[in-house]
Amino acid sequence: MVIGVPTEIMDGERRVAATPDTVKRMVQDGHQVLVQSGAGLGSFQSDELYEEAGATIMDDVEDLFAKADVILKVKEPLFNETLGKHEADLMREGQILITFIHPASPANHELVRTLAKNGVTAITLDGIPRITRAQSMDALTSMSTCAGYKGMLMAASSLPKFVPMIVTAVGMIQPIKTLVIGAGVAGLQALATAKRLGAICHAADIRPDAVEQAASLGAKTLDLGVPVEEAVGEGGYAKKLSKERILQEREIIAGILPEIDVLFLSALIPGKQAPILITEEMVQLMKPGSVIIDISIDQGGNCAITPPGSADLKHGVTIVGIKNIPGLIPTSSTWMFAQNIYNLLKVVVPTVDTVDVSDEIVQSALTTYQGEIVHQGTLEAMNAEG
Repeated sequence: MVIGVPTEIMDGERRVAATPDTVKRMVQDGHQVLVQSGAGLGSFQSDELYEEAGATIMDDVEDLFAKADVILKVKEPLFNETLGKHEADLMREGQILITFIHPASPANHELVRTLAKNGVTAITLDGIPRITRAQSMDALTSMSTCAGYKGMLMAASSLPKFVPMIVTAVGMIQPIKTLVIGAGVAGLQALATAKRLGAICHAADIRPDAVEQAASLGAKTLDLGVPVEEAVGEGGYAKKLSKERILQEREIIAGILPEIDVLFLSALIPGKQAPILITEEMVQLMKPGSVIIDISIDQGGNCAITPPGSADLKHGVTIVGIKNIPGLIPTSSTWMFAQNIYNLLKVVVPTVDTVDVSDEIVQSALTTYQGEIVHQGTLEAMNAEG
């Protein structure tokens, strides 16, 4: 099997889908690996290291796409300005794509339709199920760890004030207050980072186990009043709530927002569009100079006015919707990501040119197959659009 690893073209994206170590293992497994020249430079891995691992270095990315049976990427296919072509249109019928697609997000619906039209077998990494057998393949968890840590550092950097309590000759400066909504892997890492920086931490989640974990890190927890049977779904993930429950959550969150300096948003529902928990009116309740970090933006965002892919000052609040936060710590995030991809590849394609669609991991992550969109959350989101 021929495996292609192109250079990521998203602005600021420094990760790559394979390291020299995982390339070496792919080659030992009997695969040919094609790596675009310079693909690893952003994470400080040279072409020479990939060649030593057994990869073939290619300058022409169109040729790489044409020769590969499987394409491994970090981010969803994008328009390549240099070529004047979309990466999705470089792909062909029967070719396998493994990457983060976030197919339920409305921003990616046209991409998903193109992948289906081109006959691509697309596997989205945000669809990996939370089961024991899939833990080593769970790139979403790995990247959430990176996003939680780096996202909170970004918030601290954007604040116009100190984070911890500072005692000075002219008086005492009080520590900031943070609120983390969504105490999953990213949220817990954000809480731990904020705590280390000296902030007073608050957390909210509809899942009792997540609330308990947040409290164990020293956070003051906010009761959102959602019954457990409505809150917790398969694998311990959050379930999609009714409009009435969402309105209830917003009302409770609004009560604390005037006190909050940093609002960290990471509430996700697997395979579905992220719930809007913060409206524009709620943003206006926050103090001037406060910061919102919305890491759920890949799935639409938890804040109604988060700028996708950038940061902006709105109503005196800095709102950050940067989509590739893990790419800002590329050495650690690439190492984790490449391990996940290698482990997943052995399940997705156990034999040459054969995708095992009977495997529950593949079924959960399969997005397009044989010309059709098969990802349930994406179909629901598309139907909701009308």
